[in-house]
Amino acid sequence: MNKNIQLRDLGNKDYKETWDYQETLFKEIVDVKLEKRNNPQLVTPNFFLFVEHPHVYTLGKSGDISNLLLSEKQLAAKGATFYKINRGGDITYHGPGQIVGYPILDLENFFTDIHKYLRLLEEVIILTLAEYNIIGTRSEGETGVWLDVGTPFARKICAMGVRASRWVTMHGFALNVNADLGYFDNIIPCGIRGKAVTSMHVELGQKVDEQEVKAKIQKHFAALFEAAFI
Repeated sequence: MNKNIQLRDLGNKDYKETWDYQETLFKEIVDVKLEKRNNPQLVTPNFFLFVEHPHVYTLGKSGDISNLLLSEKQLAAKGATFYKINRGGDITYHGPGQIVGYPILDLENFFTDIHKYLRLLEEVIILTLAEYNIIGTRSEGETGVWLDVGTPFARKICAMGVRASRWVTMHGFALNVNADLGYFDNIIPCGIRGKAVTSMHVELGQKVDEQEVKAKIQKHFAALFEAAFI
C-alpha cells in the first residue's frame, strides 16, 4: 500500500480545466490498478489538489437545476459559469476566498469505506476550524461541516461532494475562508432551504490567512489518513 500523497497547489484555476485535470489523474490511478492485475508489485499514486476557482456554480448528478436561481444572462452578468458534473450532492458555489481540496486517492491504499472517507474529510475540516476556535459539527443526513446545528442559526461553512469508482476518489470539499457569501444568494445551497452559509472571516470578524489554513488542512489530513504529503 502506498500512503504517500502528491500535493499540488494549482492556485487560481478555471473549474473546467481543473475538472479535466482531475479526470487525467483519476485515469492514471485506474490504469495502474488495472496493470496491477498482471504485475502485483506496482503501486498506485495518490494526489491532493488545492485550488481556488473563479466564480462558478456546479450541480451534482442527482441535483435539481431549479436550485440555481439565475438565468444564463444573469450568470454572465455576474461573471460566473455553471457546470453539471459527476459528483454526488446538489448545487454549490466556488469562488475567490474559498479553499477547494480535491483528494484523488486510491482508497485501497487506505481503507475501502466511502462512509468513513466522508466522515474523515469532515473531521479534517472540523479539526482545522477548531484551531481558530470555530466549533464545526456534522448535521445528520447532510454531508459537510456546519456551525450551530440544531439551532435557528445553523449555517454551513464547508460543502462536500465526491465521486468514487474502483475505490478511486474525485472532487472533495470547499471551505469558505474569505469568500463573498453574496454569491450563495443565487442558489439554494446543496438544495437545502432555510439554512444559511458562512465563512471563516465572517465568524472571526477579520480576513484569514489562506496559506495558513491550507497548512493546517494538510496536517490534519495526513494525521487522520496516516499519510505523508510529498
